Amino acid sequence: MTSLKRFLIGRPLKSNELGEQKLNKKKALAILSSDALSSVAYGPEQILIVLITVSAAAFWYSIPIAIGVLILLLALILSYRQIIFAYPHGGGAYVVSKENLGKYPGLVAGGSLLVDYILTVAVSVSAGTDAITSAFPNLHEHTVIIAVLFVIFITILNLRGVTESASILAYPVYLFVIALFILIGAGLYNIITGYVSPELHTPIGTPVAGISLFLLLKAFASGSSALTGVEAISNAIPNFKNPAPNNAAKTLSAMGILLALLFSGIVYLAYYYGITPNHEVTVVSQIAEQTFGRNIMYFFIQGTTALILILAANTGYSAFPLLAVNLANDKFIPRMFTIRGDRLGYSNGIIILGILSIILIIVFKGQTEHLIPLYAVGVFIPFTLSQTGMILKWIRQKPKGWISKLIINATGALISFIVTLMFFLTKFVQVWSVLIFLPLIIYAFHRIRKHYEAIADQLRITTCEPAVPIEGNVIILPVAGITHVVENSLNYAKSLSAHQIIAVHIPFEREDEELFQEKWSQWQPDVRLVTLHSPYRSIIHPLTKFIDTVQRKASESNYQVTVVIPQFIPKKGWHNILHNQSSLLIHAHLLYRRNVIITTVPYHLKK
Repeated sequence: MTSLKRFLIGRPLKSNELGEQKLNKKKALAILSSDALSSVAYGPEQILIVLITVSAAAFWYSIPIAIGVLILLLALILSYRQIIFAYPHGGGAYVVSKENLGKYPGLVAGGSLLVDYILTVAVSVSAGTDAITSAFPNLHEHTVIIAVLFVIFITILNLRGVTESASILAYPVYLFVIALFILIGAGLYNIITGYVSPELHTPIGTPVAGISLFLLLKAFASGSSALTGVEAISNAIPNFKNPAPNNAAKTLSAMGILLALLFSGIVYLAYYYGITPNHEVTVVSQIAEQTFGRNIMYFFIQGTTALILILAANTGYSAFPLLAVNLANDKFIPRMFTIRGDRLGYSNGIIILGILSIILIIVFKGQTEHLIPLYAVGVFIPFTLSQTGMILKWIRQKPKGWISKLIINATGALISFIVTLMFFLTKFVQVWSVLIFLPLIIYAFHRIRKHYEAIADQLRITTCEPAVPIEGNVIILPVAGITHVVENSLNYAKSLSAHQIIAVHIPFEREDEELFQEKWSQWQPDVRLVTLHSPYRSIIHPLTKFIDTVQRKASESNYQVTVVIPQFIPKKGWHNILHNQSSLLIHAHLLYRRNVIITTVPYHLKK
């Protein structure tokens, strides 16, 4: 197992090598922006899916809706730049909401983001698998298996360390950006030269029967799913090289510019080409096919799209463990999330994220459209809370230029709130589970925090009950036979200067009881033997009953009861399945009994 781990993950790194695992701006842009950039592949499609419910003539509304999405993007980028400099240690929406709005709004933001990053992995990999099956329809029936294999691959890659995964994943992300710019450039060239017929689309401003403000807001909310992942950089500031806040802010700005250009380009081409959303073929696939035909450029675009959609999951792997560290430091989730692995990454967070994502993919059968609304809600709740928290921060502190900062955050908070509201109003069937799992997550956070507080209170020397002095030991030694294993344990028990050693034998037959007593009296006459006949063939019940009796009498004289359990260890690990493992059963049962110490004495077999 150790050799396999070394092969998959690599050699362990020293703690002082942590600085070498920090990201520069180019690698950080690829790793932390892949989620936001990849959403270009399905964000425009979500707008068209809503508009097609009226008619294809309504597709021209995708242009003003896209402008609205870009305004929201600008507000979010400016807002998260302020968050980066205000909270340079990371944490994003969770830290901002907790500090400015209070504990429970912070937990809502933190819980939403934890779920969001799990959905990031599931949605990204599912969408990437869709892109592959669009190019190769024969693979449709294997969607779930393909998606699960991709999650396992990305999980292993991240366990190898941030820098190593960034070095590998940067190339597909930049290839995707280049591929889309080529696609948008070629598409615009075809439009300018008249290669694309203007009859394919309805002119902007054409009246459309059945259109309503509610429908437009629904389409806007759906299109805003392209903004998922914008907050990841503010959560992952500790992953940047110094000066971390400056590098993070520049990376965020670069991501915003790229996202705006790619999103607006795809929306415009989809409108001008008259693309209709199709369950079997993605919008980007249709645009690429109409622009280049099914040649090498088409497959290059589909290949890079599939790659970035899959690798966009890496944003979740970068941000989830760091958010989990913040929550674990505040004692709202298990402390194991604060432990760095062999490669200096928070490996427990990475592994848990991979497992939960696989479960989601299997449950939803890899159907992206069922996951996106839930995913987007998980993003926009923290968007709304973090920006509301920043509003209160500026009002309380009133730093220089706070009015302009307040306006930016207020605009972002208002639009994010509208989008969140629209998701609940228009996609309630798909997002209603948020109203159940968020309270459950917050309740779990609360219970975990209470547990840690109770543990700390009981372990603190200043508040604990004074320890009762121990006058001596009464040792109970369960014995199954007269062997080297028992002899080894007896020698250890005698070395403890015990007040009394009691060997306990539990026979199932009366004749066995008499025979063992006779052998014992000849072998260890100075050690008291107690035999407990067990007609129901149970070892645990008579043994624990006897221990309770001894413990009650011993406590009167401040004696400690210690159970010494003999155990032999086979030379080969698989040999254990050939034995009853009674010692392990006794140990597991006695572990939760109060005022009883359990000591296992191993005897290692040589053959």
